[in-house]
Amino acid sequence: MSTPASRVPIYDTLNRIPGGLMIVPLILGSIVGTLAPAALDIGSFTTALFKEGAMAFMGLVIFATGMQITPRNAGPIVGTASVILLMKSVVPGVLIALLGLLTGMHGLFGISILAMLAAMDNSNGGIWLAFTGRYGDQRDRGAYIASAINDGPFFTLILIGASGLADIPLEVFLAAIVPLLLGILVGNLDPKWTEVLRPVPEMVIPFFSFGLGTGINLTDVLSGGISGLALGLVVAPVTGGLVYLGYRFLLKRGPRSGIGFAAGTTAGNSIATPAIAAAADPSLQSYVGVATTQVAACVLVSALMAPAIASWLLKRNGELRSPDGSIEPEISSDRMRSPVRPQTVMK
Repeated sequence: MSTPASRVPIYDTLNRIPGGLMIVPLILGSIVGTLAPAALDIGSFTTALFKEGAMAFMGLVIFATGMQITPRNAGPIVGTASVILLMKSVVPGVLIALLGLLTGMHGLFGISILAMLAAMDNSNGGIWLAFTGRYGDQRDRGAYIASAINDGPFFTLILIGASGLADIPLEVFLAAIVPLLLGILVGNLDPKWTEVLRPVPEMVIPFFSFGLGTGINLTDVLSGGISGLALGLVVAPVTGGLVYLGYRFLLKRGPRSGIGFAAGTTAGNSIATPAIAAAADPSLQSYVGVATTQVAACVLVSALMAPAIASWLLKRNGELRSPDGSIEPEISSDRMRSPVRPQTVMK
């Protein structure tokens, strides 16, 4: 059955924007959350869907992702997550720590070492899930567990010497992976459910992206000033570029390596990392205020830049595909400039 023509081609318009189904709702959510937050607090289904539903939707994506994991492809998922952790957290974190030995905690250009670490050694799991849910495969989506590990002050606290507060509680880690484990169990017991929930990631991306956006206050972003924006402009290409190199040379993903740039983000809860670090080491207190606003700016800027860079590179390599293997439309869903490519079979 053919799809009727759209009177207002919202879907096709969003598809023409790199990562549009994720980025546009994220921006709209941040605007509404900043200018009219009360509109999202009226309760019932409105609040549940547009403000409080982001975590539930992300949990559903994780559950659906788990259903695609079988004993045959579990190894590649762990390998992908390990490479992301190495290139997104360990390598940039160590480099910044070495820079700190030369400059002290003052850092460079008004950006302290504390702000650099808080912005660069973690990643936004929601953005990663949204992007890989549309353009990645099971290996990429399952590798969200890297974000579950680096999301927060863990690496920052270790790298600045406050390791006494850097332990991740076991229940926090378990809470992050339980939906994945249940998905693996159900999917392997009854593959029919795997097919039923296969479209879930793409369906819920706009909804949890909007919910994530409501947690970004544009006032904080603006108060971060030029230095915060500059930090965001560095985080996306530099840390995303490192993950891209890991995808290309360690994982051997070839023209699909552009997906790695989607990891070049800053997690939303990293805004609290400077304050947490100062609680561990009071000598850092003087850096907290500026670092917090800089990281807030970085969260938004990197959330926009990272998927845009990843989409551009995939498109440049002719690999901007949906999970079903079809090329993303450049004009509309019924007018494609490129032929449909067969989906790559994982070995």
